[in-house]
Amino acid sequence: MPAKPALRRTFAVIAALPLLTLAACGYGSQAKDDDTVKVAAGAKKIDGLDSVRIGYFGNLTHGTALVGANKGFFQKELGATKAAYQIFNAGPSEIEALNSDSIDIGWIGPSPAINGYTASQGKNLKIIGGSASGGVKLVVNPEKIKSLKDVKGKKIATPQLGNTQDVAFLNWIAEQGWKVDADSGKGDVSVIRTENSVVPDAYKSDSIDGAWVPEPTASKLVAEGAKVLLDEADLWPDKKFVITNIIVRQDFLKKHPKAVEAVLKASVEANKWINANPDQAKAAANAQLEADSGKALPAKVLDPAWKSIQFTNDPLASTLNTEAEHAVKAGLLKKPDLKGIYDLTLLNKVLKAEGGNTVDDAGLGTS
Repeated sequence: MPAKPALRRTFAVIAALPLLTLAACGYGSQAKDDDTVKVAAGAKKIDGLDSVRIGYFGNLTHGTALVGANKGFFQKELGATKAAYQIFNAGPSEIEALNSDSIDIGWIGPSPAINGYTASQGKNLKIIGGSASGGVKLVVNPEKIKSLKDVKGKKIATPQLGNTQDVAFLNWIAEQGWKVDADSGKGDVSVIRTENSVVPDAYKSDSIDGAWVPEPTASKLVAEGAKVLLDEADLWPDKKFVITNIIVRQDFLKKHPKAVEAVLKASVEANKWINANPDQAKAAANAQLEADSGKALPAKVLDPAWKSIQFTNDPLASTLNTEAEHAVKAGLLKKPDLKGIYDLTLLNKVLKAEGGNTVDDAGLGTS
């Protein structure tokens, strides 16, 4: 079923915000071309495509995409088909770009994927792979909040209404027995929806008392004197929960399976390299952040942030289903039918060819 009308309207407003500053580049900013990534001699275009348009966020939780772009993994697998990148600030804007045929494949959080799938009655996107787990923390002003119970009555930021961290925080609030109106954010805790890029300044100006945010925003706050009060991983079985998935337009998947397979192979290779070379991978991700935004992360932010993220090909499908249930409980989503949201066929083909273990869709795959 589609999301609540109020939430859809809010998403529409939020999704429009990046367009005001990035209008010249469409839905997201275009990554700088890397002249060091060369197409191999004799390489051919895949499926006759001139390019495959790949979207991701400038977050370390999208490290697979950052490293894949920086080290040329995507371009290598796509041959003479250009890997073209667009950078997004929010999930709704990336979903809009996917819906409007502005990108083909994207790295994105679970809540936007769920909302994008349900809003189109299951007709637009598919989740085709996993990318990352963890990397989300509740970070607070230690002078105002010394324990979890002290969060009551305080102003806590989340990136935006209905996004993955917002849903997680609202669910945690409910589990404490506290009441908050999901749409307004008012109640026993004041939930202040604030873009990740603005959160550190909001903290320094005392506009918020803390934030439930992904990396590297959490570590940026710690660098400003904040304290990690809770790591969201501690709330999940085996400390694993999906924070980043790979999605694709269904029509692109149907028409260009070889291109999708090439991107998935690159993603698997990138994750393999990341896990085998953590320090080099961290540096590569930071270099791509600098190329995309003009600013690299200092070591005091980069090191703890990177350490808290696990990179995995497994989409951790059962945790996505749980996150959907949390959104329903918060009143942000009508009970969705997620059957068919996953198509892991090509990913499992790649994993088998690599000699790895296949991954499961928790009964939510394409029948």
